[in-house]
Amino acid sequence: MAKRQLTRRQSWRIEKIQEERAARAAKRESRALEELEGGDLGPEQTGLVIAHFGVQVEVEALDGDQAGQITRCHLRANLPSLVTGDRVVWRTGNQGTGVIVAQLPRRSELCRPDMRGILKPVAANVDQIVIVFAPLPHPHANLIDRYLVAAEHAGIRPLLLLNKADLVDDENSAMLDDLLGMYRQLDYPLLEVSARQGGGMDELKARLDGHISVFVGQSGVGKSSLVNSLLPGVDTRVGALSELTGKGTHTTTTARLFHFPGGGELIDSPGIREFGLGHVSREDVEAGFIEFHDLLGTCRFRDCKHDREPGCALLKALDDGRVHPQRMASYRHILASLPGDEY
Repeated sequence: MAKRQLTRRQSWRIEKIQEERAARAAKRESRALEELEGGDLGPEQTGLVIAHFGVQVEVEALDGDQAGQITRCHLRANLPSLVTGDRVVWRTGNQGTGVIVAQLPRRSELCRPDMRGILKPVAANVDQIVIVFAPLPHPHANLIDRYLVAAEHAGIRPLLLLNKADLVDDENSAMLDDLLGMYRQLDYPLLEVSARQGGGMDELKARLDGHISVFVGQSGVGKSSLVNSLLPGVDTRVGALSELTGKGTHTTTTARLFHFPGGGELIDSPGIREFGLGHVSREDVEAGFIEFHDLLGTCRFRDCKHDREPGCALLKALDDGRVHPQRMASYRHILASLPGDEY
């Protein structure tokens, strides 16, 4: 059954109701914060945001005797929006909760547009994006390339991860070999694992240790199964593929940070079917295709659109086999999805 489209008035009413609920929650939070700050607060200390719940966050203490302890904290009104992975300055209260008083500078942030197209950060201080795909649901190079552009734009290293390698068979092996070969030729780091059977998981752990990583990928590729395998006892809910669509069902509901026993952290973020790139420019997209780097700026015309212009360095590289046809198709598809003034 097709998804019912909301009218403009229905969308407005839903947004209005959500705003009213958010305002009531903020008012309650303000009263709770006043009561908390009316008592004695502990000294300032640094902490790590490990989960976000509406107007409150869970903070892990990083200093002194409380290091490793987790406290539900209120946010002062003058603070910017916090996300999982943020480092903050906070103070303990006398009611088992705390108050965040400052946000420390971010080394990096991963953003995506919300339902209204407004760019919102979803994770902070990440230094590795693990792009997860699988034989089922069918992997799409264009979606993988969108993640790669997003990683390049954010200045975060990517790791390509084929999960469910046990599902490779005679019917899909040729397609997967072509897909993996395309990225191996570009020297992207790539692993093949099976969260269910355990194959390749030790090498994945070694790649994750010492980094703050985030798993991204369409629903159903096994991100939650990977977390459960990497962190026994966490018990992240696992969703099955829809029999009707072959797509995954969303399971994770909030971004949460987990520590690996050997070092490093993982931010498990909500599954997303597509990664919007409406916030990037044409130049950002071009920079996200690493095989274009030595070619850009060498076309005959300075304003070359790399479409049908004579003397185009990208088109010549495509004809010579130095640019894969699928990558050029992804590039054009991504450009076509940008706002009209960018394309």
